[in-house]
Amino acid sequence: MESIRNIYCVGRNYRLHAEELGNEVPESPLVFSKPTHALVVARGQEIVLPRGRGEIHYEAEFVIHIDKPYEEGMRAEDLVDRMALGIDFTLRDVQSRLKEKGHPWLLAKGFPNSAIVTEFQRFPGTDVCKKTDFSLLKNGECVQRGNISEMLFDLDTMIGFCAVHFGLGAGDLIFTGTPAGVGSIADGDHLQLLWGQQVLGECKIKLA
Repeated sequence: MESIRNIYCVGRNYRLHAEELGNEVPESPLVFSKPTHALVVARGQEIVLPRGRGEIHYEAEFVIHIDKPYEEGMRAEDLVDRMALGIDFTLRDVQSRLKEKGHPWLLAKGFPNSAIVTEFQRFPGTDVCKKTDFSLLKNGECVQRGNISEMLFDLDTMIGFCAVHFGLGAGDLIFTGTPAGVGSIADGDHLQLLWGQQVLGECKIKLA
């Protein structure tokens, strides 16, 4: 995969997901990051995740790729050239302990292979994307379904927030948040990411 600079992730961007985990609904984007070592493209292969650190949860997301440096006032249509679907894997038990202590989430979010993406597709524009749902199938069963129209903070808001607070430029990715339905994975699970009815990427999970 070509060089990716920064991986920004937006937490609690779907109201029902925030509520299912008992979290407050944020008043501004809740952003964390993952290291580039977390990134892997799902091309049907076996992907290794850590065993023995508690439950690992899947979080399916719509992902955007930034094509150029941000300038004030730019919107998604000005900056985004491609889109993908992704999974933000989370060590949920580890995250819960970190949250109790008020510590950053990196240990729960940044481990190798914790940021899966499909192959990237041309970004057709925000309005067009709102016409198509994305979903995650686990062993053939749909466990998550969402639409970017349901996000608390839209693409333009997230782009502006990331640019102002962290900087935003060519090669950056934004994982835009997950809808309700997150749950745990097990060794041998087969995961498929769908855009409408089209499978954009898939993988098999190996815990080791």
